[in-house]
Amino acid sequence: MKLDRYDRRILEELQRDGRISNQDLADRIGLTPSPCLRRVRTLEEAGIIRGYTALLDAQALGLNLTAILSISMDKHTPERFERFNAAISAIPEVLECLLITGRDADYQLKVVVRDMDAYQDLLLNKITRIEGVTGVHSSFVLRRVVERPNLPLG
Repeated sequence: MKLDRYDRRILEELQRDGRISNQDLADRIGLTPSPCLRRVRTLEEAGIIRGYTALLDAQALGLNLTAILSISMDKHTPERFERFNAAISAIPEVLECLLITGRDADYQLKVVVRDMDAYQDLLLNKITRIEGVTGVHSSFVLRRVVERPNLPLG
């Protein structure tokens, strides 16, 4: 789907405020409400807008420890990766899982937990018990320098 300036403006505004009313959105981008709503629905149907969500503060919820894990697998077969993908997807502490190249690891995970005890439990009782995991290297986040939920549309 080719995006024009109105589509890009709609996406920018919705990334800024997913709860904006259609009237306010239309006013901000310079369209009347009806064509604005049609464009939003078209963007949703095309899969460009995948959904709407609230951004939560992890620390306010007591989730004070963020870790980046590099995971190595024993075999590089589609079946092994499928099983790992299914198992890791079922762990709610995993915020992101990426299949990667260019390093000794096969996967990179971003996880969030209460504290080091919760991390130890996650690591020893869930992640390392997944069939095929042969190595885990953990790095702990000291401070978030940049954290963007919005995609660049320029």
